[in-house]
Amino acid sequence: MTAVDHAGLADLPGHVPVLISGGGPSGLFLALDLAGRGIRSTIIEPRTQIDPDRPRAKTTNARTMTHLRRLGLAGTLRKAAPLPVGFAQDVIFCSALTGREIRRFPNAFQLDSGRYGPQPECGQQVPQPVLEAVLREAVAASAHATLLTGLRVEEFAARPDGGQRVTVADASGHRTAVDCAFLAGADGGSSTVRRGLGLRLEGESAALSNISILFRSRDLGSAITLDPAVQYWVLGPDAAGMVGRMDLDHTWWAIIQGVSDGSDLDPAALVRSLVGTDVDVDVIATDPWTARMLLAPSYGTDTVFLVGDAAHQNPPWGGHGFNTCIGDAANLAWKIAAAFEGWAGPGLLASYGLERRPVADRTIRDAAANGKALAYHFADPALMADGAAGEAARAGAHDALAVKQSEFDSLGLVLGYSYSASPLVVPDGAPVPAEDPIRYVPSASPGALLPHAWLDGGASLYDALGEGFSLLVDAAVLDKAGGVPPEHLFAPVLAAAAGHGIPVTVTAVGPSDFGTPMAELWAADAVLVRPDQHVTWRGSSAESAAAALAVAAGWSTTNSFEHLKEGTNAGAVVS
Repeated sequence: MTAVDHAGLADLPGHVPVLISGGGPSGLFLALDLAGRGIRSTIIEPRTQIDPDRPRAKTTNARTMTHLRRLGLAGTLRKAAPLPVGFAQDVIFCSALTGREIRRFPNAFQLDSGRYGPQPECGQQVPQPVLEAVLREAVAASAHATLLTGLRVEEFAARPDGGQRVTVADASGHRTAVDCAFLAGADGGSSTVRRGLGLRLEGESAALSNISILFRSRDLGSAITLDPAVQYWVLGPDAAGMVGRMDLDHTWWAIIQGVSDGSDLDPAALVRSLVGTDVDVDVIATDPWTARMLLAPSYGTDTVFLVGDAAHQNPPWGGHGFNTCIGDAANLAWKIAAAFEGWAGPGLLASYGLERRPVADRTIRDAAANGKALAYHFADPALMADGAAGEAARAGAHDALAVKQSEFDSLGLVLGYSYSASPLVVPDGAPVPAEDPIRYVPSASPGALLPHAWLDGGASLYDALGEGFSLLVDAAVLDKAGGVPPEHLFAPVLAAAAGHGIPVTVTAVGPSDFGTPMAELWAADAVLVRPDQHVTWRGSSAESAAAALAVAAGWSTTNSFEHLKEGTNAGAVVS
């Protein structure tokens, strides 16, 4: 099955395993992640074309790039990106683009021109339309995913025998019904699926609005007197906001922050104000918008799920909104696949909202805090002044702008989120790194993202992960055990997996390319890693790992795990 540019209702089969309402980034990614696990899905998307003049999200962070790497698409996206990572990695605050630099934040958004350590992939600046085009092309090439455009989901109802019956309409209002086992609402802030569940987003909106401007300028590149930057934040007294290159040609974007009404604004004049001199400005498009901090009280039911903007509305400060959406899809895909493959325990699908909603809540709070320190909050005519008065004003603004660090240096938020409270995780009682939006402390604490390492020989530790669960064992542990193969040492894990049909691989890994044993990185001899690369258990006991696998697949609770806690003699591998 392949994607079609424009579909009629006749293209829609009567039954699909997974129906995805919405073909934006999260819906497309969900379909591709399911396809990689052999699960068929159909995406219903009203838009027949991608609008190139609404770039919206531009930041694809290191975590999302690593998800795309898992699907084989990271390199494809980098080649398609009009702005290479090597162009610039810094964010510069200034009085004007022809004015003075006030402060810079280096290596923003996990942009790194060398080999990246915290993940297999660094971040990438790329406009959302380019990303969507890459994902659409991947869907078109997939044997298990179908994109039908020009259609919309109107309503749905539970079928008596399970699953959902969904009414789909075309642009002329004609309707048909399709049955599905699962319905995913990836249909944005005005989600039809969310309304069908009787849920409303809860939260607030910013007091002032913003206006995005896409424009061309042949003169601007040579007019800028500052170093190259991925973003410039202009603290201008007449107009304050952001400017950046869309590509290495003559296309640029700007966001004017803190406007009360954009109806009478002159976008070209606003751009020239940010520049600080007269340059040619050919406005392509404008897009007024207001930052919203909204979260759904629930992420769905056992057969209907909300994904991405349908579940949460993030302010764009920090570039986390779209990336949080991809995180939702990556969490949900393997759980839906488990249900089709027959190894999902009764608690697996219910864990989706329990795990992802707190991540969105934390992300919204951090972005909202950054939204209280925008360019216009620091604007001051004195920043342009010469002499002692100007130097003093710029020094004061430099110090005040320290509050913006978490917006650009947010690795603690991007990689440091944890599912430690999830019923699928087996806590070990060890201290858990404190939440910090800036500082990321790699930890194999159950619920955390598997700490990344480059292995001796140059491969990524993540390359050792299988498509299902992965039990990674420090290679040095096998040496201590006399070279026993890891699958023999942890035979109870494979036996437990066979009992429920759970896919699991047992692999010996290490050391790192710095010679560090994996046990030192993990604070344990072995870790059990979920299909989404989060740790669900760490320890040394084979029986304990086997019990943890049942918990991680939703078949049992941590209460049934008490008699196999680490420290007992049961099945100990290493004393």
